[in-house]
Amino acid sequence: MSMIIKINFLKSISIFSCFLALSSSLTYCHSGEKKPLADTQKEDSIPATEVINLQKGKISSSLKIPGELIPYQQVNIYAKENSFVKKVFVDVGSEVKQGQLLVSMEAPEINSKLSEAQSNLKSIQAIYISTKAHYERLLETSKTPGTISRNDLDQALAQVNSENARLQGAKAAYEAIAASKNYLNIQAPFSGVITTRNVNPGAYVGPSGKGSDQPLFVLQEQKKLRLVISVPEIYTGILTHLDAVSFNVKSIPDHTFTAKVKRLAGALDDRLRSERLEMDVMNNDKKLLPGMYAEVNIPLPAKDSTFIIPKTALVSSTEKVFVIRVVNQKTEWVDVKKGREANDKVEVYGNLNEGDEIIKTATDEIRNGADIKNIRRV
Repeated sequence: MSMIIKINFLKSISIFSCFLALSSSLTYCHSGEKKPLADTQKEDSIPATEVINLQKGKISSSLKIPGELIPYQQVNIYAKENSFVKKVFVDVGSEVKQGQLLVSMEAPEINSKLSEAQSNLKSIQAIYISTKAHYERLLETSKTPGTISRNDLDQALAQVNSENARLQGAKAAYEAIAASKNYLNIQAPFSGVITTRNVNPGAYVGPSGKGSDQPLFVLQEQKKLRLVISVPEIYTGILTHLDAVSFNVKSIPDHTFTAKVKRLAGALDDRLRSERLEMDVMNNDKKLLPGMYAEVNIPLPAKDSTFIIPKTALVSSTEKVFVIRVVNQKTEWVDVKKGREANDKVEVYGNLNEGDEIIKTATDEIRNGADIKNIRRV
């Protein structure tokens, strides 16, 4: 019985081996028959090179430039005279009007100097009056021939002129000291907001005091701001006086503000090679704050008609920027300069003619002078 099972097992192995050999033979024959068909399909699937006819057009795009909002006017207020702060009338955030009193100070030595100058003025004025009266008497007496010599009369007149000059000098000195006393009451030079306060009552301020290294106050005009941008050299001349721009700030991302160009520098910055432009922004509601950064959107309307191609047709290699023109089914690299971009289009400038056939999707792998057999015009 065991012998019969062993014989049947050997027969099964033999049949299975024959089946495997037959399957391998059929598979080899099948693959050998399909190989030429695969090569044919590969040749038939080579895509055609798409070319476009070069045409002129205009691109209207926009340029985003960072800008900064600064106060329309800002001033650091210092104390001119050595004095002590008597009373402070404003604080940080106070809105003030032009001419409003901000701080009053006192300086006893100024009062002493003013009294001294006033006394000196009165003394010189008395001498001048006496000298003038003496000259007038001599002049009246000289009308009688032989009474007063011409030399005495001239000396008296010179003395009058000298005393008059001294009197004018004394008046100027008195007025200067009186004016310095007015500096003890500091007023707002324009309407605005106090953004910094560095002084308290009793503080010693002045050229040699606390006011010499930091201001008493910083005053800003905030109802009107300046939007300052630096336009790169390539875009100078795009914006002119009264052109409108729009901008956004991070604190109010859902609101778009507008402004008009008011001032152009007319020269390029030596460091950034850009032109400074300023726009006035009305800020009556005070939503905008000085020091904010803005993203400015500058429209760039097309002025002249230029060659417009898809971005895919422009090749930028390490050596050059070019497009590939097809002439008599041969490629030709044409050096170009890149202009403005918008969406998937770009301006190019170079030795091109309207109607030239340009490869739509170009790469530097398509060599100069290569044969193009399969062309599809789109």
